[in-house]
Amino acid sequence: MKNHNLPVAIIGGGPVGLAAAAHLTQRNIPFELFEGGDSVGQNFLSWGHIRLFSPWRYNIDKAAEALLLETDWIAPDKDTLPTGRELVEQYFRPLASHPQLAPHIHLNARVISIGRKGLDKMKTWGREDKPFSIKVEENGEVKYYEAKAVIDSSGTWNQPNPIGSGGVFAEGEQELHDHIFYGIPDVKGNALDRYMNKSVAVVGGGHSAINALLDLAEVQQAHPRTRISWILRKKDISTVYGGQEADALEARGALGIRIEKLVNSGKLNIYTPFHILKLSQDEAGIQIHGDHNGSVEIIPDIDEIISNTGARPDLDIIREVRADLDSSLESVFDLAELIDPNIHSCGTVRPHGEKELRHPEKDFYIVGSKSYGRAPTFLMATGYEQVRSVVAYLDGDTEAALRVELDLPETGVCSANLGGGGAVSCCETEAVAEEAGVSTNVSCCG
Repeated sequence: MKNHNLPVAIIGGGPVGLAAAAHLTQRNIPFELFEGGDSVGQNFLSWGHIRLFSPWRYNIDKAAEALLLETDWIAPDKDTLPTGRELVEQYFRPLASHPQLAPHIHLNARVISIGRKGLDKMKTWGREDKPFSIKVEENGEVKYYEAKAVIDSSGTWNQPNPIGSGGVFAEGEQELHDHIFYGIPDVKGNALDRYMNKSVAVVGGGHSAINALLDLAEVQQAHPRTRISWILRKKDISTVYGGQEADALEARGALGIRIEKLVNSGKLNIYTPFHILKLSQDEAGIQIHGDHNGSVEIIPDIDEIISNTGARPDLDIIREVRADLDSSLESVFDLAELIDPNIHSCGTVRPHGEKELRHPEKDFYIVGSKSYGRAPTFLMATGYEQVRSVVAYLDGDTEAALRVELDLPETGVCSANLGGGGAVSCCETEAVAEEAGVSTNVSCCG
């Protein structure tokens, strides 16, 4: 590897970025990690009230655990289900505080661009001899860092999909953004005043939307003037119920049972298949215009909208990197066939590593949910396997890089087709596959 005295740059301080730091530390490879928020796991805190389906045992990276056991860390009960906040407080922050990691973690450090020092994307001669140049806005000051390799684990959470049909903003959506929450608000907690006794529309067909609806139903019990509408693109609402009693993850199955009961209660208005085209506002509230079975229909008098239509990768920061991405999924190109949601659920994606994650830009890797682009089949444990393999390769250990060490549970249903066994662990983001006609499989990501 050229520029061998330089560190590896890690973009993003979520679970996969921190796992990369742990693996690099184990192999004595220097690194610098850049996290845009003021805490590691910042995105997880935005849905910190949500509990995962998968127990702790599938959410902790092995290299990270080995480092934590060197400290006074108290390991959580591996059979319990953590919330997003518990993941941050009991795992991410203790790991980031490890004396071998802490000096190399930069918070409030938003990466603006990645490229080769002194070269734009078109220049080829001598390219691999040049270090990477990372432009970072750190605590309000622009700084430049050099690196011998880059691991981009920045995720997709901060790039929510619009609610408009076809993956584009609906007319009026941006103008009314103050009335739209992209993600999973704590409607029973700090966001209660925003939603109680209001007319609220939830958009999306994944488990994030289901969580929001179930919480709103509890708010409705205490505040009866609360009205709830559910807007989906799916033709058959029963596809969102999942495996229920047959689901090997009990908490996930219970969610399907509860939402079916709520649907049958008549306490919410359901619009499906409904494709949003336009938002307008008058004295009565927001009017949602859309295509419903080929006819234009208006959902009237909405006060607030909760959008759970997934997310997409931010590709601007890698504009000067020679990245090879699939034209439809926006995933790493060689992953597309493995993860295509038109074919696969999370249970049918085979393990993969450094070889599949390579780009024309040597020593540049996109990992974690960002490597999957818009596909919803990413698992957190899969991200751990990705960085284990990548770091082994960067260390010259090609045998370990090619070896498969993924250890996942037999968890049953992973998508709407209810087919096949598979694994689930919370991902950094729930990239909803409504355009592909499949259901998502995580409770914690919106």
